Amino acid sequence: MNVRRRLISGTAVAAVTALGLGTLSACSSDSAAAANTDKFDVVASFYPMAFLAEQIGGDHVNVTSLTEPGQEPHDLEISAKQTAALQESDAVLYLKDLQPSVDDAVAQSEIKTKIDAASLTTLEKHGNEVGGHAAEHDDHENEELSGLDPHIWLDPVRYSQVAEGVGKAFEKADPDHAADYKANTTALVKKLGALNTQFKDGLANTRTKVFVTTHAAFGYLAERYGLTEEAINGLDPESEPSAARVKELEKMAKADGVTTVFYETLVSDKTAKTIASDANLKTDVLDPIEGITKKSRGTDYFSVQEANLKALKTALGTK
Repeated sequence: MNVRRRLISGTAVAAVTALGLGTLSACSSDSAAAANTDKFDVVASFYPMAFLAEQIGGDHVNVTSLTEPGQEPHDLEISAKQTAALQESDAVLYLKDLQPSVDDAVAQSEIKTKIDAASLTTLEKHGNEVGGHAAEHDDHENEELSGLDPHIWLDPVRYSQVAEGVGKAFEKADPDHAADYKANTTALVKKLGALNTQFKDGLANTRTKVFVTTHAAFGYLAERYGLTEEAINGLDPESEPSAARVKELEKMAKADGVTTVFYETLVSDKTAKTIASDANLKTDVLDPIEGITKKSRGTDYFSVQEANLKALKTALGTK
């Protein structure tokens, strides 16, 4: 599978809109609010982790996110206020090797329940970008922290595995509400299973299996559903692609029946539109779901994933 790993770009937001599984507690973006409530206080590193905590914890948890709306998750530098709140919390849910400052803060903290999502599923390395210019265009210092693709939440199956692990950790840490955590986890896993079926059925018979994106976040998703992600990697959103790169893309697009260059909702679409124009292709949004804002095509993880599926089906062409 020709997929290319890239660490999360600067599109992440951490505001949680938790829908589906009953009435959920509010997720505060002020991480100082995480400490010393009468609920099970969970600090989450960024949106995909906060969403899991809200869905599984329900009314029993108070979830806060370390990553504020609009922040780049991997560039996050935790404040003294956030560090103090982290120390006061009952649990932390994070994705190791994605945010170095979070890893450091968690390692130094005395929180009893430390939940690393990366340990709850399998991570892989993912392949090449368009044209094979992997390293020479790369200016992201944190990209090769572990050499593994961190975007596990975009694969409903892996995200479900993480959810099951989080549920068990909540049950152990807060046994008084274990039955509710178990029930909520079961309901969430069922919803993720249904989403997996939607993707599997929706992408089973497409005219082409290749899609082009400016952010190589979709390696696990591509692998899960038999697709090939071609990532225009290493290009700053504001930079102009070289003529050679565009020519390579045009050749690949023609050979593989590619119709669309995908970009993200929350970053400049300049690169995507430049390449698409030169290669006579369309542009559309494929959301890495690093956060939810007013620009998102949906209100939570599930609705944005459904929008992603719709965009992929349109771009790939259903038979």
